[in-house]
Amino acid sequence: MLSKSPPERSYNVAISRASILGSRGLLGRALSTSMRQLGVAVSEYSRSHVAGDLEAAHWDPDRGEIDLAPLAQSEAVVNLAGESLVGGRWTEERRRRFRASRVASTRVLCEAIARTDPLPRVLVNASAVGFYGDRGESAVTEDSPVGDGFLAQLCQEWEQATAPAVEAGVRVVYARFGIVLSTDGGALAAMLPAFRLGLGGPLGNGQQFMPWVTLRDAVRAVRFCITDESVTGPVNIVAPEATRNRKFTRALGAALRRPARLRVPGFALKAVLGPKAAQELLLTGANVRPSVLERAGFRFDAPRLDDALAMVLEDASPP
Repeated sequence: MLSKSPPERSYNVAISRASILGSRGLLGRALSTSMRQLGVAVSEYSRSHVAGDLEAAHWDPDRGEIDLAPLAQSEAVVNLAGESLVGGRWTEERRRRFRASRVASTRVLCEAIARTDPLPRVLVNASAVGFYGDRGESAVTEDSPVGDGFLAQLCQEWEQATAPAVEAGVRVVYARFGIVLSTDGGALAAMLPAFRLGLGGPLGNGQQFMPWVTLRDAVRAVRFCITDESVTGPVNIVAPEATRNRKFTRALGAALRRPARLRVPGFALKAVLGPKAAQELLLTGANVRPSVLERAGFRFDAPRLDDALAMVLEDASPP
């Protein structure tokens, strides 16, 4: 049995100051905490100044406004901002907001970065494995082309919006995240209530791939991308074990000691979320491989699903 909070292979960051945008989200909160524990001074950007002891900086991407001073003092910038894609149908208005919160906001940030002196050493800009679209059985790496569909197009535009920073000479990393596993938020936290009642099961036929990574490894991978100057361009932040939805649900049920056999039909998901959202978010996927991280020598604390679920669930259990 895994011990609670096993010691991690730590990737410290050789910087003293960083700026994080999207610091209120699941990954942003964990990354901010981790960086501070390593002695890094973190400026968290917010649309409204944060009360308390957080060092907050203001930005309003809708107005094209951003506080330049923290950027000019930061050696690394991490942009995790973006409105959640789940929670309802993808209406035209929601699609507009998805683009604004990713593409337009990233462009505002990168135009500001290009005006700073000195420039930050690195920008880690969030993206997603949705870049690859539905790839069936084929394994995909960072060298694979963009896929089809709204999500793929959105991710491509999101990454292209970093052009001002790239042209200014900043090392830019496109962090293509898979599903981040945590009981504090995200997909796993949303699944747990049904699975704990024995009401979980595969989505559709369960054959679609589900690239995943634990929150701990996602944070460590971002720190690794900041520190290792050989890492640039797209980076798949996913665990190395290829996992289909059926395998994931079976493993989660086993970890909770609950049955997980109640399949959710694809038509039911489409009725609730809408055809596009259900198809691109839940019913299709890609066998995404973390090739860049592996070549660069990154070692996952939780490379296998069974161990990852045990660790995540045990970390959330009472001491």
